[in-house]
Amino acid sequence: MVIGLEHVLLSGNEAIARGAYEAGVMVCSAYPGTPSTEIFEELPKYQDALYCEWAPNEKVAAEVAYGASIAGVRSLCAMKHVGVNVAADPIFTAAYNGVGGGFVVVSADDPSMHSSQNEQDNRHYARAARLAMIEPSDSQECLDFMQDAYEISEKFDLPVLYRITTRVSHSKSLVRFGERTEKAVPPYARNIRKFVSSPGNAYLNHAKVEENLRALEEYACTSRLNRMELNGGKVGVVTASIAYEYAKDAFPEDTSFLKLGITNPLPMALIREFASKVEKLYVIEELDPFMEEQIRAAGIPCTGKELTGKLYELNPQLLKERIFGRKAETVDVGVSAVSRPPALCPGCPHRGFFYTMSRHKDFVISGDIGCYTLGGSAPLSALDSVVCMGGGFSIGMGMSKAFELTGQTDRKVFGVMGDSTFFHSGMTGAAEIIYNKGNLIPVVLDNSITGMTGHQENPGSGRNLQGDIAEALKIEDILAAYGYKNIYIVDPQDLEAMEQAVQNALASEVPAAIITRRPCLLIKRIKHDIGQCVVDEEKCVGCKRCLKVACPAVTIRDKKAHIDPNQCVGCTVCAQVCPKGAISRKEN
Repeated sequence: MVIGLEHVLLSGNEAIARGAYEAGVMVCSAYPGTPSTEIFEELPKYQDALYCEWAPNEKVAAEVAYGASIAGVRSLCAMKHVGVNVAADPIFTAAYNGVGGGFVVVSADDPSMHSSQNEQDNRHYARAARLAMIEPSDSQECLDFMQDAYEISEKFDLPVLYRITTRVSHSKSLVRFGERTEKAVPPYARNIRKFVSSPGNAYLNHAKVEENLRALEEYACTSRLNRMELNGGKVGVVTASIAYEYAKDAFPEDTSFLKLGITNPLPMALIREFASKVEKLYVIEELDPFMEEQIRAAGIPCTGKELTGKLYELNPQLLKERIFGRKAETVDVGVSAVSRPPALCPGCPHRGFFYTMSRHKDFVISGDIGCYTLGGSAPLSALDSVVCMGGGFSIGMGMSKAFELTGQTDRKVFGVMGDSTFFHSGMTGAAEIIYNKGNLIPVVLDNSITGMTGHQENPGSGRNLQGDIAEALKIEDILAAYGYKNIYIVDPQDLEAMEQAVQNALASEVPAAIITRRPCLLIKRIKHDIGQCVVDEEKCVGCKRCLKVACPAVTIRDKKAHIDPNQCVGCTVCAQVCPKGAISRKEN
């Protein structure tokens, strides 16, 4: 949406992409993960000036971007907060080595876990890894601070952790564009002392990092990214990121603010100066007392987490209630919201697999991060664990070894993950199973796309970030190369074939694996076979067996099965489980 001739309404993620373009970035690599995904979905708009890609995982993305930095160009990688766990190895070492061209890592944190398995506060990574850290609070800052991030990275020879949160990523505000600044790239010259991370070089680099951080702290005290807003001497608030927007709304107009954009290292001299100007100092931040603990350790009295709490997102009303005791005024409009738990989509190819597994109570199923995590929800309830991406195979391996050692040989263990996750971090788990003679069956649920984060391409989908045709890696070829002798490829919506594949894998005397293969129905470039299932009420006895497939389109109405024509896509899984043949498919 364009406002006038100078301003554009952008989300924070869109603004970061624009900021990278304007800052002269040349190489960008990421793995999709909510809430960071849209940054790289926006970058192909600028592909005439830069290269951008989906990497197989966050570690690879960080390494590609850092390699470009070593070669002298400005580079960017982006990931959600848990992705930094995957990428931590190269990021920690990059801080010791320093940069060539500016190197920025976007960490999109997810307070309240809207689409995540934890709400870790990645500000701690900046301290632990010795990174500069910048936190924008709105879309204009998301754009503007990118230029500063690259200048800081190059000036202080440090990677920059560019930390945003879900609300910053997805909220929209007006943004003024600038022009792209091209940075001159010097001819490449080998620098063994700087970039070869031998113990001897790393030993010397640590001292250099600490010197750079001290210099950066002095710089932060005068940087435009950190600013005082003096409105009175009674109350002052130190804050950053989206918490600044909340605090501006919640505190009285005569409150003074120290709004921080550089939050590691904290500009302690500036904070001390600000504290001297107010009678009472608050520190308002989401999740952990990252700033508060450092400010207290510096001997500056302040109030924060004892009032605001360490859990979940803040918002203006929560601050008003927790700090000032002002309850929200509400109006009863006579309407109550109905809770709707997440569920696999109608026609989801994963449904047939999980229904099949749910019928075997002796199966133990180690799951993974993706749409298929919903296989653990009732009534399917067909998952025993979900830990992290790639853990489906290796967590299952540990469980199977434990069962072997404790004599629970009747437990049949399956490790489950999707195609994108297999390429992300599942291949090493598949190798682990073969190498250490694991007594479990790896299952790859191949729906031809990275589904959970919004249909991004992956190394098996046959296309790249720009949508161009790319080499499609075949999961069965990789598994065969590892040593899996029997690989059963099955359409999971054919329940009889699905059950047979499971039994064949269990009976195999050589290493076996299963690949369920059917494209996600939401992939637009594929022409799907869409139909409609209908119920013959004369045959239906109201046994509710059809409800066990957990399809949102299937309900019970007047004691008979009912299929919502607005949701059903005619996958026939419900028809296959009906014992009376009361459900059939009709073509549209």
